[in-house]
Amino acid sequence: MFRHIALLAVVGVSFMSYAQEKPVTEEEFEEVKGALQGVMESAAEYRGYVDALRKIKLSGYVQPQYRLGQVDDVPYSYGGFSGGTFPQYSKSQFQIRRARFKIKYDNVLTQLVLQVDFGQTAFTTKDAYALLIDPWVKSFGFQIGLFDRPFGYEISYSSSNRESPERSRFTQTLFPGEREAGAKLFFAPQDGPLSFLRADVGIFNGSGPTALEFDNYKDAIGRVGAQLPLGKSGAELDLGVSGYYGWMRNQTKYLYRTGTLPNGSAGWIVDSAATNFGDGVPRRYAGLDAQFYYDLPVLGGMILRGEVVTGKQPGSNSTSVSFNVLNSSGIYARNFVGWYLYYIQNMGAKLQTVVKYDVYDPNTEVSSSDFTDLNTSGSAGLNVGDLKYSTLGLGLVYHWDDHVKFILYYEWVSNEELSGVSSSSPLAVYRNDAKDNILTFRTQFKF
Repeated sequence: MFRHIALLAVVGVSFMSYAQEKPVTEEEFEEVKGALQGVMESAAEYRGYVDALRKIKLSGYVQPQYRLGQVDDVPYSYGGFSGGTFPQYSKSQFQIRRARFKIKYDNVLTQLVLQVDFGQTAFTTKDAYALLIDPWVKSFGFQIGLFDRPFGYEISYSSSNRESPERSRFTQTLFPGEREAGAKLFFAPQDGPLSFLRADVGIFNGSGPTALEFDNYKDAIGRVGAQLPLGKSGAELDLGVSGYYGWMRNQTKYLYRTGTLPNGSAGWIVDSAATNFGDGVPRRYAGLDAQFYYDLPVLGGMILRGEVVTGKQPGSNSTSVSFNVLNSSGIYARNFVGWYLYYIQNMGAKLQTVVKYDVYDPNTEVSSSDFTDLNTSGSAGLNVGDLKYSTLGLGLVYHWDDHVKFILYYEWVSNEELSGVSSSSPLAVYRNDAKDNILTFRTQFKF
C-alpha cells in the first residue's frame, strides 16, 4: 500500500513539473488519470484487508508455576483440586498450569471464538463457539458451541484474572472443566432502564467439555444477574441466581441412597429394581452469588465475593465428581452443599491481598460421627466420596505491569476427622486431618 502511495506522489510531482514546462496533451492526461485510478483502487482494496484484520483479536496467557506439598509416598492422593494430583513419590513440582491462545473475530453483531490450551501434557480445545446479537434492539443473543456453563460467578471468571490459583473444590467437582457443549439464549441490554440486568439460559449435553454425549438426556442451565450501583458512594453490589436441571442415565439396576443399614449405622441403601436400568437420576443445583465492590479510603479497592450452591448430585461410591461416561457400577445419589467466600484488598496500584475460604460437603445426610468400622467398606459403606472438606487460602498478588503478575498462595486443606474408625479401617488415614496443604508460586504472562 505504501509503495502505491509513494508512486502516486512521484507521478503527481512529475506531472506538475512537466505541466509547467509545456502544455499537457489529452493522451498524457488520460495516462496519468489511469495511473491515479489504479492507485486508488489498490488503496481501497488494502483498506478492505485492514478493516477485516481489525475485527480479529488475538490474546493469550501462560502460567508457569511451582507447587510444594506437605508429604510424599502416602496412601492417599492430594492436590487434585489445587492444580493436579502430586505424583506418589514427589511433593514438589514445576509445571505449566495453563498455556492459552485465543482468536476472536468480532463483527459487532456476530462473533466467532476459538481458544485452545497448549498444556504440558495435553492439547485441549477450551472454547469454540459462534455468537449472534439481534440487529434491532441489540439486547438479545444466541450462542452455540463449546463455552462456559452459565451458572454462578466463579465458572465464567477467567483464570487469568482470578485472585486464587484455582476455582473452589465444589465448582471443580460439579463442573469439571467449566465448559460444556450446547446452545444458549441471553438477554444483555447495553443501555436503557434494564442495562443492569443479564439473563442466560441454555441446553447442554451434560457430559463435560472433553467428552461426547453419552445418553439421551440434555441439561438445562441458567442464571439471572444484576449489577446495582449503591448511590454516590462508588460502591456496587452484584447479585446472581442460578439453576441446573438435568439427569444422569443409570446403566445398571442399582441406585444407592443414604439411609440406615440393618446394623443401625448410616450407609448406602440399594434399590435394585429392574426399572432403574436406563432411568434418569436427577442432577439438580440451585445457586446464589454476590459481589460487593468498594474503594476504601487510603487502602484502595476491596472486593467481598461469595457463592453458595446446593442440590442433588449423582456420583459413584468413591467420588461425587460429575460423570463424563456412563457408570457401570451403579449410581450414588447425594444431597450436597458447597460455598466460598473471598476478601480481596488492593494495597496501592500493584499489590493485592487475598483471603478465601471454601467448603464442600458432598453428602449432607451424614456427619463425621456416622463413619465407623461397621459402615466404611463395600458398596453399602460410606467412603471418601462422602467426606466434607474445607480450605482456607491466603495469598498475595503482585502486578509487575499490565502483562505480568505473580501469585504466592498457601492453602490449608482440612477434611472432617473420622474419630470413630479404627486404624484398620480403609478410611484410617482420615482419623486425623490428612497432610495435604499446598504452597503455590505462579508467574503469569498475558497479552
